[in-house]
Amino acid sequence: MAEKSTPAAAASIVDATLRVVTDRGLDRVTVREVAAEASVAIGTVQHWFRTKDDLIVAAFTAVVTGIRERVDAVELGDDVRGDLIGALTQLLPLDDRRRDEARVQLAFAARAAVSPTLAHLQREVLGEVRAALTQAFVRAGVTDRQRCADAAASVLALVDGLAMHAVSSGDRPRAVDQLRMVTLVVDGLLADRG
Repeated sequence: MAEKSTPAAAASIVDATLRVVTDRGLDRVTVREVAAEASVAIGTVQHWFRTKDDLIVAAFTAVVTGIRERVDAVELGDDVRGDLIGALTQLLPLDDRRRDEARVQLAFAARAAVSPTLAHLQREVLGEVRAALTQAFVRAGVTDRQRCADAAASVLALVDGLAMHAVSSGDRPRAVDQLRMVTLVVDGLLADRG
């Protein structure tokens, strides 16, 4: 059993929570389930996370942080179109890790509809992503600021929809199809930069 006073124990509890959500669904997240998954005592989970909601928020924050780090790691160069597509693909379930993240995000998004805490976090995250995508369209030479914001919201909705469909319908559309669709829409949005 991990020591309850170490930050590593808290991280392993969050990781265990994410495994429970990925493998069994958000409804199966209980202190008991997470403790068993993390191989810690129930009291250890409660030491770090007073309530189930605290545990769920910590898990969602961990997923969002990982995605942000991956998107931030996309090197920005002179190829704005390529950079934009590269950043968007980080949000798509193109491999096992991103497929698991998409499952978790979908579960959290559904819960955010009835949880003010998760809804606040969801709005914050989506706002940051939209702002970054808006700046990418500005950088690409789209001159109308509202058009940039609309383009950002459009590609974000596309990526969210593709991810939802891929994880809820047996990996359809396939990864290659997801990439093709994102490229098609980005190219269309960049074709008229006015």
